[in-house]
Amino acid sequence: MKIIKHIQPKNRSRLPSLLVAAAVLALNTIPAWAQSTTFSSTDLKTGISNSLAVIMMFGFVLGISCVIYGGFAIRRGDVDQGKMSIIGGAIIAAAPAVIFAFFKIFGLDSNSAVGVGTF
Repeated sequence: MKIIKHIQPKNRSRLPSLLVAAAVLALNTIPAWAQSTTFSSTDLKTGISNSLAVIMMFGFVLGISCVIYGGFAIRRGDVDQGKMSIIGGAIIAAAPAVIFAFFKIFGLDSNSAVGVGTF
């Protein structure tokens, strides 16, 4: 006669790992109390402006690469895909200038954190 053993999964407590995570989180927030309590909106605007500038640079490079890919697609004979890639790349690369132009048109450029040059 064969004896069948039922294998049951071990129940491990998650409490130690949760306590470690809570302790790490609590210890990481202590240096934040030593920071200055003054808040400057100029610092925030500068940070947002720099972040948007980095995003716009990546978008411009991506747009240019899409236009180049479209040219290669047309050369291969895939004209429809090439045209769509060129149009999409031009839209992606020109988006920051178009948005800044809308800011200028509607008079929001004094509060704008976006800049692509002088118009």
